[in-house]
This record gives sequence, structure tokens and C-alpha cells, in this order.
Amino acid sequence: MISSQKDEQSVQARMASLVQLSREIGREDRKLSILAEGNTSCRTERGRLAVKASGACLGTLTTDDLTVCESQELLAMLDAGLLSDTDIENRLMNSRVKGLGKRPSCEAVFHAWLLELEGVEFVGHCHPTTTNQILCSPRAREFAEGRIFPDEVVCCGPASVLVPYVDPGLPLAREIRLRTLAHIQQHAQAPRLILLQNHGIIALGATPAAVLTCLLMASKAAEIFIGAAILGGPVFMPPEEIRRIGARPDEAYRQRALGL
Repeated sequence: MISSQKDEQSVQARMASLVQLSREIGREDRKLSILAEGNTSCRTERGRLAVKASGACLGTLTTDDLTVCESQELLAMLDAGLLSDTDIENRLMNSRVKGLGKRPSCEAVFHAWLLELEGVEFVGHCHPTTTNQILCSPRAREFAEGRIFPDEVVCCGPASVLVPYVDPGLPLAREIRLRTLAHIQQHAQAPRLILLQNHGIIALGATPAAVLTCLLMASKAAEIFIGAAILGGPVFMPPEEIRRIGARPDEAYRQRALGL
């Protein structure tokens, strides 16, 4: 009984952390998300996740706007072949634990898959004005593969995944899986930042702080990239310097201090 109570308290604490993260992402002054844009998620317990409900606003999110889903029900959709919109809708609704809660976000499938990656406990997806200026331009790949200052490496990782535009929902989840697995094979680690062409960005982390820090730094990096492009740049950091930043003990200490 005591163990069950502790488990329930742990789930509630994680959901409260997710609500706080969502509100931080949804702050109007940060211009990461407006209206019902974006979504967030976290692991709640083994085999389950909480994800923002469709149509809810990140900036005013409450626990009532989170839906707890069975991960395997969502993950099964990735390899289910061609599904109609009705099939997808039914499967999303059937993924809800005990059939309770609001309709999960249409992006719940990619959240479920990303939360299966080692070290990933929280996921945040939004549409920052700064990053989308680049992701809606011909220079998106440069921004994804290059790094222009050390804190970008520290907070966003040595490189980002770039996903070409596909229909949001299940097709996007499948493309994210494909591109992220290729990134892991190349870099031997999960990404911290995924860039969606003509769409937005996704940050992954072990803590809410890691997700928010990555999103904020990605937005700052985009602003610097755009400014540097006006002046004929940007000038990217050499690969050996990027590797050096990733290996420095003081930077590792700073990452821990930032909750990364």
C-alpha cells in the first residue's frame, strides 16, 4: 500500500513538473509558442506517458490538460502500415489509460517513441519565431549541422537532427524515428534537439530544465545565425573545437549544474 502511494505521488510530481515546463515554454515573452501551438510530454511510470491534450495552450496548461496514455498502444502505430485518419483517431483515443482524459495530441506517437530513448524523460515541442525563420528557408541544414558558439554545443549538443517536412501526426513520427536513428548511429548518442523543416523544434532531456534550456538556446542560436547571415556569415566552429567543448570537464560540470 505504501509503495503504491509513493508511486502515485511520483506520478503526480512528474505531471506537475510537466505542467510547469509547459507554462515556461508557453510564456508569451519568449515567443516559443502561441495559442495551442506545440506539445509536451513525460514518462509517468513504466509503459506510460503524459502528453498535452489536443487544443490545450502550453502557457495556461493544467493537469486537466494532460492525458496519460499507454506507450505501447501509440508505438504500435509506427509499424501498422497505412492507417486512415479515422483509424489514427480511434487508436489515439484507445491509447488513453482506462479510456480517461481528453484527446491526446496528434503528435503523441513521436512523444512516445522519443521517451523510449536512453536518458529521455521529458520532451518539449514548439514553434519559435526565430528558429522557424531558418527552418522555412534554404539554410535549414546548415543550422542543423553547424554550431556557431560554445553554449550552443553545451545546451543543444554537437549537431541536431533535421527532419524534412511531412504531414504532422503519424507520418511525422515515422520520419522522426528514421532520422533520429540515423543520428544515433552517426554520433553514438541521442540528439538533444530535433529540427522540423517548415514546422518547429523538439528538445529532449532527462529533466524539464534540460528541455527548456535547449529550447531557449536553440532560439538564441537562431537569432545569432540570422544576424550573422546578414553580415555574410555565419562562421561555424571547427569540428575539433566542437568535440573539445563536449569533452571539457568544466563544461561537463556546467551541464550537470544546468540539469542537462
